[in-house]
Amino acid sequence: MPHHADETMLALRRRVAAIEAQGAGRPGRGLGGLALGIAALDRMLGGGFALGGLHEITPAAPPDFGAAVSFALALLARALAAEAAGDSLAPEVRERADVPPESTAERSRAGAPPVLAGRQNPRNEFLNPFDIRAGRAVLWIEPEAAAFEGGALYGPGLELLGLPMARLIGLRVAHERDGAWAMEEALRCRAVAAVVGEFAREKSSLDLTMLRRLALAAGDGGGLGLLLRHYACAQPSPAMTRSEIAAAPGARDAFGGLGRPAVVLSLVRNRRGPTGRWLLAWDCHERAFHSVPLPLDLAPAAADRPPDAAPRRRAG
Repeated sequence: MPHHADETMLALRRRVAAIEAQGAGRPGRGLGGLALGIAALDRMLGGGFALGGLHEITPAAPPDFGAAVSFALALLARALAAEAAGDSLAPEVRERADVPPESTAERSRAGAPPVLAGRQNPRNEFLNPFDIRAGRAVLWIEPEAAAFEGGALYGPGLELLGLPMARLIGLRVAHERDGAWAMEEALRCRAVAAVVGEFAREKSSLDLTMLRRLALAAGDGGGLGLLLRHYACAQPSPAMTRSEIAAAPGARDAFGGLGRPAVVLSLVRNRRGPTGRWLLAWDCHERAFHSVPLPLDLAPAAADRPPDAAPRRRAG
């Protein structure tokens, strides 16, 4: 009897793995990924952070939360830059949003005001941030407790980091469960390019069922789902990746001033390949990551010598 039970459990595990491979993240749907521009890292991620997938970002230690936020913001900026460089009105996107394939010139001939992303049109009408013709928006969901503990987003700083404020929508909710519901609904919305949900509690209210719902919603919407935790978490998750971010000193610029901000990315979970650790620098002008060689750790002092021993001198 125990032998048959083990075979049944093994078969169930295989079925669950097959369902997760087709469900969470939808890697087989051909949505592609958000490439970071670093060949080795992108290969491990199967082409980048999978679109239509849920990705967890956590600080390596509580003081590194600011670095984790910066990494999430850099991913949003890169996602918008990648969408602007390509065809943001690809046939698949048009079909999803039911947007007619009309150009700006066709809209002008029809008497409709032209759409300018992030600005007012000539008739001084404010643009709908969810208008897919102006470029999809990104949504940042923040519980009130998260704002008190980690601070709120600062608009001018976002612009300097490379994330245009006109494309960012902020949502503050009272409780984490409200944030989880809002994140699930937003991930299903195809007019949103990416969704970031903050969760500030060390023992978060997110259970495996809720995480699974978020992963399925990301697969349905086809956007980028980023789950930003304030504390490191070892909880099982259906997310495609889990990244631990640590702050790192950045190099000086040519004039001795502040250079590119840098973080240490530790990929501790990856459904598409192996894990690893990288030192990344962010270029806010190019909206691109650059790989920096990790410094080698110093060898520990010899344990068989007293601490006040005189240094040895080379003979001759």
